[in-house]
Amino acid sequence: MRGPAEKLFEEAYDWARPMTDAECTLRHLVGIDVNMAFAAGANGLAVGLGAPTHVTAPVFDAKLPGSWLVDLSHVDLSRVKVGKDKWVDLDASLLPSPFTPKGDRPEGPAWYATPTVAYAAELGYDVTPVEAYVRYENGRYLDGWYNRLRDAYLATMADLGVHADLSPADFLAAMDGYKERDPELAIVVSAIKATVKGGLGKLRERPRGEGWRPGEPWRALSRPTWRPDIRAAVISRTRINLHRKIVKHAAFTGQYPVAILSDCVVYAAGGEGRWTSCPTGTASRCPAVLSSASTPAWSSTRAPSPSYGVKRSASGSTRRSSTSPGTSRTAPSPTPTTANRRRRR
Repeated sequence: MRGPAEKLFEEAYDWARPMTDAECTLRHLVGIDVNMAFAAGANGLAVGLGAPTHVTAPVFDAKLPGSWLVDLSHVDLSRVKVGKDKWVDLDASLLPSPFTPKGDRPEGPAWYATPTVAYAAELGYDVTPVEAYVRYENGRYLDGWYNRLRDAYLATMADLGVHADLSPADFLAAMDGYKERDPELAIVVSAIKATVKGGLGKLRERPRGEGWRPGEPWRALSRPTWRPDIRAAVISRTRINLHRKIVKHAAFTGQYPVAILSDCVVYAAGGEGRWTSCPTGTASRCPAVLSSASTPAWSSTRAPSPSYGVKRSASGSTRRSSTSPGTSRTAPSPTPTTANRRRRR
């Protein structure tokens, strides 16, 4: 039996920090939102198709889906790799940790999904797992699901006038008020996003009443689609994709986020314009601006630079239009393995 401290806890960001004196002189906050971020996190992701295998003192393999018990507290964000041989110095006090949803630096060993551990290695640090539950039989199970949702989203947004090949300025203009152009198509867009959220949420469905009592199994546990490990991997990859963009944006512009909720990153800005999160004169090549932000392909782990779609800017505040799919603010109860879950039952 494992205690609550040993659960696999991969959730979306819910982080904020005090603003610096320089940021407090700026009059606006700009919220930068990634379109279909969690759907894109599932694209090309290898997930387990068979039973987990327990291994001790394993050599980490970024291509092997699983849950890894490893200490990542030594990863120092003040100096990280942003390319094959390129290191950059950053202000770590202004960045969230990529390893925890609250952005706190880990204090010791914890369970992480493969994308989280792989990112620690990508940043240039050694990872030495203590143990792991890995799935040698694996595949890109979610690709078909993602492709259908992506195609539906792009086609519907194109019908609303937001095309994938627009320039950054034209894209932002097209996104402004797109829901009012055709309320029925706007409902379709909402339904596509709800399908992503609900689909991932079903992978770790919680008790739904029915006389359930703490300590007892609930109906969802008996379903073959109850796979909290897959949900954790998708959320892990999405959070890591977002952090990678934030780090590269900070290295390029010297700007740091002041808050993150799910897939929305908030920056202090000097004006209301959607280009104000870029340094003067660099808007056309600023990595925080996506030339075709309606295309979910920016979430590829091989994307060379950060890519965001600006959702809304407001004086002194930002507004989120969606939350992370299938997440709650409470910790998930399942342990890293199906075997452990069965033993508890």
